[in-house]
Amino acid sequence: MDNNHIYFMQQALLQAKIAYDLEEVPVGAVIVQDNKIIGAGFNKKEQLKSPISHAEIEAINSACKYTGDWRLNGASLYVTAEPCIMCAGAILHARIDKVYFGIKEPKFGGVISKDNIFDKNDLNHKVAYEYGILEEEITLLMKSFFKKLREK
Repeated sequence: MDNNHIYFMQQALLQAKIAYDLEEVPVGAVIVQDNKIIGAGFNKKEQLKSPISHAEIEAINSACKYTGDWRLNGASLYVTAEPCIMCAGAILHARIDKVYFGIKEPKFGGVISKDNIFDKNDLNHKVAYEYGILEEEITLLMKSFFKKLREK
């Protein structure tokens, strides 16, 4: 695995750990363009009382604010868990070129688990994707979070 991919996923994992500390489902994301992080976010559903405040949406909003444009052509998104169907749609609309995610999301995943949105050939934008980066670390964080939640 390329060291840059590991580094950027580690940055997404740091975002996920912020969410964990705030008692949010620990998903984090960063958006990279020209080898530089231009946006970052973590789940804020509980904090903002909003079902759309996913890590990917927060990172996209952050990157758009940074660039001053809603189009993020040439950008890559690193996210700790597989984007849901909503986030996959937002990624398409933002024109992000590539998505790297750590673990599959069997209940809501819109890339390979429940749907294959990025593989549809009749959309106006194509998003490439890879997964499995830092899978063990991310899985441990998620398991720890849900174990802690059940113990409350």
